[in-house]
Amino acid sequence: MLEWMAWTLPVAVFFISIVLMLAGMTVWEIRSPSVERKGFLPMKTTRGDRLFVGLLAAAYTNLIFVGVSGRLAELFSLDSEPSVWISFVLSMGLLVLVMGKG
Repeated sequence: MLEWMAWTLPVAVFFISIVLMLAGMTVWEIRSPSVERKGFLPMKTTRGDRLFVGLLAAAYTNLIFVGVSGRLAELFSLDSEPSVWISFVLSMGLLVLVMGKG
């Protein structure tokens, strides 16, 4: 059923993290409805809006990293491409930044 995708540990952790965030945000929203606020994003946002923007930013961060990892290996004369765990940590940091300050 899932043979069409390269299910590696980092990919599985990324998607499991997304599912857990969505479940946690649902419970949080039910227990404490959010109010709009203005952060560094150019619009007023709720927690759900910031989660959506943060998840998009995290996905694009991972895609960009995968796209340039071959070039990074050539540029820095590495034996192999950099680990995708680097992009996972960067994308989750970006998500935390958007959720907290966005």
